[in-house]
Amino acid sequence: MSQENEFEKIGSLFRHISQPTRLKILYQIGNSEACVCHLEAQLGLRQAYLSQHLMALRDTGLLIAERDGRFIYYRLANPAILDLVQAAMKVLHVDQTSLQKSNDIKKACSCPKCNG
Repeated sequence: MSQENEFEKIGSLFRHISQPTRLKILYQIGNSEACVCHLEAQLGLRQAYLSQHLMALRDTGLLIAERDGRFIYYRLANPAILDLVQAAMKVLHVDQTSLQKSNDIKKACSCPKCNG
């Protein structure tokens, strides 16, 4: 593959993750998995809005979705995506401690993994 094609692939990746909501989703999912109800509680966004972004990330191959009953759990297809997001945070001097996941997520989530 030519060098130009390789840079096109990189540019395509950045275009797909450039929206702040998609970056938040990728960061929140991190190295584990999350259902939509987790992401709703963590990000304070509506399910329909989240689902649109989750579908776009899944369609580009960045997320893997697995169904368990009526719940769909998402995880990163490649953990290096989180490394990329965290590297951008370091470059921009973003305080990651202020973005850490809430410990109260189980209170707000109705999935069997939180209420089981």
